[in-house]
Amino acid sequence: MAGVSSALRLMAVHAHPDDESSKGAATMARYVDEGVEVLVVTCTGGERGSILNPALQDRPEIEANIAEIRRQEMDHARAILGVHQRWLGFVDSGLPEGDPLPPLPEGSFALTSIEEGTRRLVAEIRRFRPHVVTTYDENGGYPHPDHIRTHEISVAAFDAAPDPDAFPDSGEPWQPLKLYYDVGFSMEKVDALHDAMTAQGLESPFEEWRSRREQWAGKMRPPKITTRVNVADWFERRDAALLAHATQVDPNGWFFGVPLDLQREAWPTEDFELARSLVDSSLPEDDLFAGIRERVTAT
Repeated sequence: MAGVSSALRLMAVHAHPDDESSKGAATMARYVDEGVEVLVVTCTGGERGSILNPALQDRPEIEANIAEIRRQEMDHARAILGVHQRWLGFVDSGLPEGDPLPPLPEGSFALTSIEEGTRRLVAEIRRFRPHVVTTYDENGGYPHPDHIRTHEISVAAFDAAPDPDAFPDSGEPWQPLKLYYDVGFSMEKVDALHDAMTAQGLESPFEEWRSRREQWAGKMRPPKITTRVNVADWFERRDAALLAHATQVDPNGWFFGVPLDLQREAWPTEDFELARSLVDSSLPEDDLFAGIRERVTAT
C-alpha cells in the first residue's frame, strides 16, 4: 500500500492462507464495499497444509509445489475479497496428530518466540495503522498450534504497538482502538443452521458436529458474542474466496452444504467477541467500528 489513507482501517490477523476466507470473509468484503481499508496479515505460508480437495489429491506436482500454489491461491482470494494482504513470513507448523502428539517441526511458527512474532506484527500495525484488529481467541478458535500462536502475538502486538519503548526500530507508535476475536461457528449457529436444514427436509452437514459436542467442549470455550455484523449479501463472495483456495477445500464439503438463501434467513451475521476496547460503544454491537466512526470522521 502506498501510504495510509484517512479511511477507517481494519486488520485481520490469520494463521494460514485460507483462514481469511473461512473466518470473517463476508465482513471484510462488506467493509471493503463501504470504503474501509482492509488488510489481511497471514502469519505463515501454509506449507504443511493437507490437500483437502479430493480432485487434487495424489498429485505429486501439487505436493512438491504446495508453498507456491498456496501463495497463488491467496492472491486469487485476496482479489475476490478486495483486501490488501501481507505475509508475516513464518513457516506453517502443521497440525500434529497422534497419541502421544509428535513434536512440532523445527523452525515452525509455533516454536518461534512470541517476541519475534510480536515484533513483526507490531511493524505491520505501525505501517497500516488499523483502528480495529481481529484475531482468534486464546484457544485459537480451535487448538491448532499456529492459531494459538497467532492469538498470542496479536494480543501482545495490540499492547506493544502504541508503546514507544517497545520495538523502537519497528516504526512510529500506533494505538489500535479495538481488538476482536472471530467467533466463526458457535454451537448456537450450528444448531440454528442444523434446525433450518432439517425443517426443510434436507440432510444437515452438522449432525456430526452436534454428536461431538462434548468432545469439542474440552477444546473450545463458549464464545462471548458481543458483535453481530449482518453480511448476508456478501455470502457469495465469501464462498468464492474460499473456493479460490482450491487445495484446501472440498467444493462438495460441509462448508458449502447449506443453501445460501437458508443461511441468510437462519443466520445472516458473522459474529465477533470484543476483547479490548479504548472507546465507548453499547453492547451488543452490529458494527466493528461502533464508537470509532465518529472519532475518525471528526478528525
